[in-house]
Formats: sequence, structure tokens, C-alpha cells
Amino acid sequence: MNKYGDVETGDEYKDSGDAESQALLSSSPESNSDPGVASRPARTSSCSRICSRPRVHLSVAYLGGLLTAGLIQLLLCPPQWLFPSASGGSVHHASEDLVPPYVGSSEVHHYPPMSPTNAFPSLFPTSVGHAGPTPTGAEPALVATAPSYPLHTGAAHLLSPSFTGSSGEDIQFDLFRHWGNLSPWFSVEKDAFGLDSSPGVPETCRVTGLHLLHRHGARYPTGWASYGGPANFSARLNKAAAGWNASGDLSFMNEWTYKLGEEILTPFGRQQLYDLGVSMRMKYGFLLKNFTEANMIPVFRTESQDRMLASALNFAIGFFGYPFEGQYQQSITIEDPGYNNTLAPYKTCPNANQPSKADRAQPYLREWASIYLKDALARLGPQLHGYDLTIEDVYTLQQMCAYETVAIGYSKFCELFTAEEWKGFNYAMDLYFWYDSAFGSPLSRALGIGYTEELISRLTHNPIATHNTSTNGTLDDDPVTFPLGQSLYVDATHEVVVLHVITALNLTTLASTGPLPADHIPEHRSFKASHLAPFATNIQFQLLSCTSVPDPQIRVIINDGVVPLTGVRGCPEQKDGMCPVSAFVEAQREIIRETDWEYVCHGDWDVPPGSAWNTTIGMPPAQQR
Repeated sequence: MNKYGDVETGDEYKDSGDAESQALLSSSPESNSDPGVASRPARTSSCSRICSRPRVHLSVAYLGGLLTAGLIQLLLCPPQWLFPSASGGSVHHASEDLVPPYVGSSEVHHYPPMSPTNAFPSLFPTSVGHAGPTPTGAEPALVATAPSYPLHTGAAHLLSPSFTGSSGEDIQFDLFRHWGNLSPWFSVEKDAFGLDSSPGVPETCRVTGLHLLHRHGARYPTGWASYGGPANFSARLNKAAAGWNASGDLSFMNEWTYKLGEEILTPFGRQQLYDLGVSMRMKYGFLLKNFTEANMIPVFRTESQDRMLASALNFAIGFFGYPFEGQYQQSITIEDPGYNNTLAPYKTCPNANQPSKADRAQPYLREWASIYLKDALARLGPQLHGYDLTIEDVYTLQQMCAYETVAIGYSKFCELFTAEEWKGFNYAMDLYFWYDSAFGSPLSRALGIGYTEELISRLTHNPIATHNTSTNGTLDDDPVTFPLGQSLYVDATHEVVVLHVITALNLTTLASTGPLPADHIPEHRSFKASHLAPFATNIQFQLLSCTSVPDPQIRVIINDGVVPLTGVRGCPEQKDGMCPVSAFVEAQREIIRETDWEYVCHGDWDVPPGSAWNTTIGMPPAQQR
């Protein structure tokens, strides 16, 4: 049996040929039925004539064996010239060259074992006393005390390939910043959103509070995708494994298996949220003194999906240390149909499940992919024999690079593309999220308005008056599960919800160059998914008290980039992005009044296909009255 599980045939033919020869050579003269020959006296010439007959038979049999073996070999392993592939003129390689049947299949390592034989929890407690000295020190306040603000590079545990220019020289290219929403969180450039201001506390000001909204960490891909999707592609490869193989840059796929799970955090994703928790404690730990003085502990929120809860708990370990029990309370809201939840608002918005309304990005994404991946398809297609690669497949290989890297640390798929093609992929993610989740989506403002209501409730210390969006009256009206008047709030959600909230807040500077075209990358664009919605993306709503201005101030800081608030009615142009809390609140209340959840989520409206209609404020076509 060879390495592909096929039975080897060479020794079989040899053994059968030897047996046949022995059977022919063992024939005796007595078997001859010619009486005349038997009665003649023995002579040399007669002996030669008689002995030659077995040799003739042997020769004929030998030649027949060779022909039979050749015919079988021809049928089992046809040469390339006999049966050329019908797909694209590529040839079908011999069976010993085809990939093993496991290629493309899912590889799963179950850990921990279900019932380990050596597990005795009572003998291994997590605390045995004898902790030694445990006095605490002062809380860190880096955001207020350090001369500069520490930046986050985002990918210490991951490895990227190197890139070369058109002349073969090495070029500086940060791949991890060109994966759109699949990028690991990093600190954006100081003026990424148009303000040359540090997220550190402005002069004359001090921090009085923080509202933090963040995304979960790096995860495995979802099991579904309307375009692309690693799980879909690997399943197709595995199903067709008996008919293809790869060469050149793709030769590694001849032994490749699909090593990705589904949706839960990767080890790197856990590290991201731990790091984010440590980072926030170092910057804002001093706010915990307010809780000690009030004899209370904070309430942080997340929702019930596995990666969301795991992200929140890893954040807590980073922020509070282990064990974190008794230091805060974790509210876990339910993400499922029928449960109002501002951290998963689409679950109670029926129109969010209508592709014609909720998935506007598809034609834009397909058009752009056909442009920026044209050369990549021409380059990679001939290297996969017996399988016709499509533009969508090549796009999926780019997705595979990102997902494999954040899951297992490095991916050979990353080496397949040029820096320019990665810039194209990054823009494809911009198109996808602009039209499906942010300013270009007709649903986004309504889907983000519930969290906006909660933010205003916390800023004003007043309960939500009316629950007619995605807010949850049971939880939000209870001061235990939704406390008011605290100086620190932390909420964990999805990247799409972060984009919904950005849209609902009317941060128009982020939409100033939209709508996005599908036929080229604008030279300067204000909307970048890698800046706004990477893994572990975070928004700091920073509250300030300043001696230079009379009123409490608020700033919005996204991934360490200060966002101008000039699109918010009543907020002035200010070099550090500050706006009076009162003006910010009033502007948001106006947006809340103007947002009709019932019409957006339950109304019978349509969006014209393509670019015939567009929005830059996340609203559907106006209701006909």
C-alpha cells in the first residue's frame, strides 16, 4: 500500500509471471498425446523440435502478461496526453500525484479530554492560604501622569512574511494593518481621524470618568459567509481531493488541512483582551477609588455568545487580576431572537435579516474583487491542477491568511499575495462594512440607537424614559443591573455594533469621503475598517473636567485616535476634540427622536439596487406619508 492508500501492483505482476513460467517449464513429454512422436527413437533434432514448443508458449505468455500489465496500468493511471482536463485546458495528473483524501478536511484537536483519568480537583485547590504579604499600592493613572501616551502595535505573537517591491528590494509593509476587521487592534496614527491630538489628557483637564465599548478578540471564522468563507472553501477542496493537486507557490496545499474552529476566541484573541484589560487599568485604574469611597463595585456588560463572554472575562483578568471575584460584577445579556439587547440589536430587528436591506455590500465587493484580484487569479490559477480557481476562491485565500495567522501564528497563504493586493483586500473590507454595517447601511443608525440611549442615560444619570428600540426594559430599569452615576463602564460587543454606534452618534468626519466606489481605492478616504473595527477595537468615551472651560467635557477616542465631534450639533471645532457634555447629550437626544426603530426594522421599504441610491447617515429611504 502506498502513501495514498492505494495497493502497489509491481510485485503482484512479477509473482504471477514467475508462477506462470514455472507451470510452463514443468510440462513433461508424457503429457504429449501424439503417439507417433512417442514411438520414435530419441534424436537430437527431434529433441530440439519438441523442447522448442514450451519456449514458444512461454514467450507468448510472457508477451501476453506484459500487454495485460500495460493495459491495466493504462486504465488505472492514464497519461496526461490521453485524457486532458476539461477545465481550462489543464491536465489531470496521474493518481500518484493527486492529493491525499484528507487534504482540505477539518483538523480538530479536542482539549481538554472529556474525563481525564488523573483529574482529582480536591487535591489541587486554587488557593491553599500562605499567600505571604498582600498589601496593595497606588492605582495607576498613566493617562494623566505620563509625559506621552503608550501606543499599541497589536501583534506581538504573530509572524508576517516579508514583502518586496517591483525591483525585488525589501519594502516596509505592515500586513497586520491591511486586513480590515480581521486586523489585530493597533493604535492608529495620531491624526488618523483629522485631529493632531493625543488621547492623553489635555492641559488644564483631568479625567472624571470613562465609558469603554470594545469588540471581542481574534476568533475563528463563522461557519457561513455570503461571499468567500474559509470553511466553505476547505469543504469544496476536500470534496474534490481525488481530482486535483497543486504546484509552485501552492504546493503546500498538497498536505494542507483546515485547522480552524468556528467563532470562538483563538489563543491570540484571549491575549488581546487580557492586554486591553491591563492597558485600561494602567491608564484609568485611579477611577476605582470612586467605587471604594462609595462602597460599591463596577458592573461590566457583555452578552452570551462564547467569544463575547470569554473576551469579557479575559479583559477582567487583565484589569482586575486573578481572582477577579468580588472586584466587579459581570452582566451577561442574552443574544438570541426575542431578547432586546443593545449589544446585539439585530436579533429584534426583522429587516436586519433581509439581504436586500442588510447586505448591500455584495455587488460592490464582487466588482472590486474582480478588479484587484485579476492578476492574482492569473498567477495562482495555473498552479492548482484539476480545480478551477475563481475570483471568490482567491479572495478566500486572503481570508485564510488572516484567520490562520490569528489562530496558529503564521499562514503560508499570506505569502501568495503582493503588498498591493493586500491593500486591495483592506479596501474590500472597507466596502463590505461601509455598505453593510456603517454609514452606507440603511439599518445602521437604528441598530446603534439603543446603545446611544444607554450612553445618554449614564451621562445624565437618568433612566431611559421609553423602551421602543433595542433597549431592554427589564435590565436597563434596574439600578443593580444597569447602575447610573458611576465613573467607569465597560461593554463588550461585535464590530458591527461598534460601527452601528459610530454611525448613530453622527461622527460625520468618518464618513466625509463616502459613499465608497467599487472600481478604485480613493486616494484619501475617511472610512477604514482596519482603523474602526479590528479585533479588540475599542472606543473610549473620556469624560473631563477642565479649568479652561466651564462645563464638563467629553471626547471620543477610537483605537487611540481622537475623533472630531464637529458633526455633532452644538459641538465646536476644538483642537483636542472636546465637546461640552450638555451639547453632546442634546444632539444625541435629537438623533434619538429622529430615529424611527419601528419603520427601519419593521417597515415595508426597499433599497434600489446598486449605486442608484445611497446614504451616508445610515438611514433608509424616507417614509412616504
